[in-house]
Amino acid sequence: MTGPRVSDAAVPGAPEERGLPFDALVLAGGAARRLGGQRPGDVKPGLVVGGLALVDHALAAVADARRRVLVAPLQLARPGVPTTLEDPPLGGPVAGLAAGLTLLATLGGDPAEVVVVLACDVPRAGEVVAALVAAAARAGVDGARLVDDEGAPQHLVAAYRRAALDAAVVALGAGVRGASVRRLVGGLTLVDVPDPGGVGADADTWPSVRALSAALTRAPRTQPPRDAPARPGGGTIGAEHVADHPADDPRDHPADQGRSPS
Repeated sequence: MTGPRVSDAAVPGAPEERGLPFDALVLAGGAARRLGGQRPGDVKPGLVVGGLALVDHALAAVADARRRVLVAPLQLARPGVPTTLEDPPLGGPVAGLAAGLTLLATLGGDPAEVVVVLACDVPRAGEVVAALVAAAARAGVDGARLVDDEGAPQHLVAAYRRAALDAAVVALGAGVRGASVRRLVGGLTLVDVPDPGGVGADADTWPSVRALSAALTRAPRTQPPRDAPARPGGGTIGAEHVADHPADDPRDHPADQGRSPS
């Protein structure tokens, strides 16, 4: 299968980025097997990195959305954020995305034309959301994705035209479970948004968790979102404890990773 068609790259920081409306899906229902998880939402979403749970970093990144949906087990629900999960759980990111779109379609309010899709394990994603939305709103494209300096795309740090994303999900039919995000977006025309300095780094392994925690601790700390609990509860793991966890499990399923599995 061929990959997405790539339109001209966008440059983060352009003045037209500001104020464009969007809806948002935050995906937090994977098992995080590389971090020792076994159940939906295990370990990763509640992992405290830089003083805030990863799920709350992700929700803060899309705080300006018209409507937000969290795809996660109910124990990770946040006040005021509609929450859903694919059934049965652990169906992979495309199944979770499909469940999120279904719930989003039932919510009141004026739907935005662009939907931001974020994996919960990219705590600096908020730095590029505006650029992704602006790029996805261009004429003649179906969306925009973050691309690192080696050319690797992150289809779960991305913004899509709602109609194009809905159509891609419908085209998979019952095949959403276990499908790769690359397959989902294979027919779309996407803009590449360059990663401005490691923003797309994900908390996918214990070494990356330690590196992100150190970097975010050194950086000026943003205020937690209003709907974040003062102390993340229910099995969260503080950054001070991450060094005690076992080495990464190379058998981890790619559906639990922030980068799109191929």
